[in-house]
Amino acid sequence: MMRAPTAWAVAVRRPDGVIETTRRELPALSQRTRLARLPFVRGVLVLAESVTLGFKALSWSAERAGEADEELTSRQIALTMVVAVVLALGVFVLVPAFAANFLKRFFGDGGLAFVVIDGALRLGLVVLYIWAIGRSEEIARVFQYHGAEHKTIHAYEGGDPLDVATIQAHSPRHPRCGTSFIIIVAMVAFVVFLFLAGLPFLWQVLARIALIPVIAGISYEVLKVAAEHPLVAWASRPGIWIQAITTKEPDDDQVEVAVASLLAALDEASRAEVLRRGPVAPGALDVEAS
Repeated sequence: MMRAPTAWAVAVRRPDGVIETTRRELPALSQRTRLARLPFVRGVLVLAESVTLGFKALSWSAERAGEADEELTSRQIALTMVVAVVLALGVFVLVPAFAANFLKRFFGDGGLAFVVIDGALRLGLVVLYIWAIGRSEEIARVFQYHGAEHKTIHAYEGGDPLDVATIQAHSPRHPRCGTSFIIIVAMVAFVVFLFLAGLPFLWQVLARIALIPVIAGISYEVLKVAAEHPLVAWASRPGIWIQAITTKEPDDDQVEVAVASLLAALDEASRAEVLRRGPVAPGALDVEAS
């Protein structure tokens, strides 16, 4: 899946070897309302939109790849998102909090000990989860496509031709990756929760749930600044390191799919500019649009 300022697109290689793409218009949230342009607020809205689009993209690609009978309806997507959020809260918020509340007695039984243990457990669970799912052959292929996406974006943003050889020379890691965002969220959460260290346990747990939008908004701004200013780039370094797990070197066929998705997402002027740069991965031009 690729996202451009005005549209998002998905490309998938069907069982018959043909690349199929879909493109859907996407008025950017940051351009729709004055509220959505506000720092910190825009991060929450972009995150919500990205999660929604991610589910839609997965549903469409699974259906086209022959792994699902039909696309999910809006109601099914909403239900899936609710279940996913509840599970994420349980595993990455409640489990670390209750475990930290038990373990803190071995480290002084103070509020600071609780916050440190809670933060360490949460980050450890996130990394362990990513590593564990990456052991699956199917997810490993997803991580290869993730690498293809990053390589293609590097080439596009660098003004390079989008041929396979040029793209493969780029790194599969990218500072604006969602992996970096997840790690920055963990770092920001740790700092925010330090200010709540004196609260009773129940209030600590409730605060961790209630402050999720606040932490997401702050994290988005940190990621944005880190990608634009070298002096703050250190903030995205841990996420870059974790991308050693979430991205893998793609094969040439996967790069073609990534290029096809990018070309589908771009507007006519941007697509024409890319074609003027030089040769483009041939398979990315021979696609079926739906």
